Amino acid sequence: MDHDTLVLDGKSLTIEDIVRVAQHKMKVAISSESLEMLNKGRNMLQQWINNDAPVYGFNRGVGLNKDRLVEKEKFSQYNRNLILSHSIGVGPEATVEEVRAAMLARLNTLLVGCTGIQPEIAQMYERFLNCEITPIIPSRGTVGAADIGILSHIGLAMMGEGEVYYKGNRVHAMEAFRKEKLSPIILGPKDGLAIVSSNAYSAGMAAILLIDLYDFIEMADAIYCLSLEGLNGNLEPLDESVLKFRPFNGQMKSANRVRKLLQNSYLWNRKEKTSIQDPLSFRGGFTVHGAALDSLDYVKGLLNIQLNSSDDNPCLIVEEERIVHTANFEITTLVLGLEMVGLALTHVSRNSCFRTIKLANPAFTNLTRFLSPDEEQVLAFSTIQKTFSVLDAEIRHLSNPVVSDYFPLAGEIEDHATNSALVIQKLRKILDNLYYIIGIEAIHAAQAIDLRKGVKLGVGTSAVYEMIREQIPFLEKDRNLSLDIERAYQLLKSKRLLKHIQNAIKS
Repeated sequence: MDHDTLVLDGKSLTIEDIVRVAQHKMKVAISSESLEMLNKGRNMLQQWINNDAPVYGFNRGVGLNKDRLVEKEKFSQYNRNLILSHSIGVGPEATVEEVRAAMLARLNTLLVGCTGIQPEIAQMYERFLNCEITPIIPSRGTVGAADIGILSHIGLAMMGEGEVYYKGNRVHAMEAFRKEKLSPIILGPKDGLAIVSSNAYSAGMAAILLIDLYDFIEMADAIYCLSLEGLNGNLEPLDESVLKFRPFNGQMKSANRVRKLLQNSYLWNRKEKTSIQDPLSFRGGFTVHGAALDSLDYVKGLLNIQLNSSDDNPCLIVEEERIVHTANFEITTLVLGLEMVGLALTHVSRNSCFRTIKLANPAFTNLTRFLSPDEEQVLAFSTIQKTFSVLDAEIRHLSNPVVSDYFPLAGEIEDHATNSALVIQKLRKILDNLYYIIGIEAIHAAQAIDLRKGVKLGVGTSAVYEMIREQIPFLEKDRNLSLDIERAYQLLKSKRLLKHIQNAIKS
């Protein structure tokens, strides 16, 4: 197997793999063992066709229609109708990378072997990913009790209906099929339910988001360090000897990174007097980032389970020759963890805002008011606080939990949900605001460094300063600051800053 191909086996998919396939278009392949498992599951399901025992979504309907008989002569039409009737999503459209992530997540969980799906459908997921056929699906329509209203649109494309992106171009699904010499899937027993009933959309989005959040915290650590240098801050709280008495994992990770970033900084060898204790946003900034890391690590562990397990109802247990009705589609634990991440990010945001306010205040920096190069002639950063203040307020609003906001649906049979996709979409918006907020902090930190005239920066902070100044010059006279803010935002969001920092630390 090509080393550039990800082999899927239903048990070893990682969030990093999701990004490789979703964003970088890495090829995938179903392992031979998994294909064999799919065949065994399908054979078992076929043997149940003449069994009169009621099975949800197989020989009986779904939701409130769980008492409706599905005759074996009508399996194909019923499963097609199931896909059509569950195609209920509304815009905006999900991104190509989100859809690819969802398809990969669902393909891997199919390989656990609990659905009884046609192996050909699993292979269609594989071909869609490898041929860059991406169904166009709406981003809203799931309540987070399996993403049925979203994933159904992938089923439509597999049946040759609706539109897809094919190698970057928007075309009808059948055009992509013709060019790749593929045939639409003819659905059989239980296939429709297997396509729509999973949390793959939410899981795929969460995987991409987690990688972005880990990268963001790494950049936030670096900008926090530059702010410490801009403040002429006290580094005693970073002392390893004191931190060992309270060794929270995230705090230790952030503190270790901060010390590396500040290696060779003037702050370690200052002779001039400084504050005995800095404001908490400076003194304990690494602890707040550490708390965010702890929340991310917790969710990552849960998501790894989700990506490599069956959330199907009913569940085929092939080795026991049983079909069992389940509640395995419930992902409350994961979604509660994601809500916790949102709360952690509010602390990251508010701490950054407070550091920026302090950097503009001579009482804390002994520099000029609002970091002006000429207080008589230049207003400098006198009003920029309004921007990050409103962005932080929006983050605070977005951090309010929605996991418990749901209705009893489907004739009140489905009376629990999590709003998983909405929780992740909220987090994505929080992260987008944070790129602006941390970017504004970086602008202030770089200005403070310049006003200190010639201080020696750390190995990592030199890289941060260099990249900022490459995009945003020293504020010598008043100018349109919206342009500076946007440049800082793009610098963080594109991860160019992150790569530059990482290269500096390695060398």
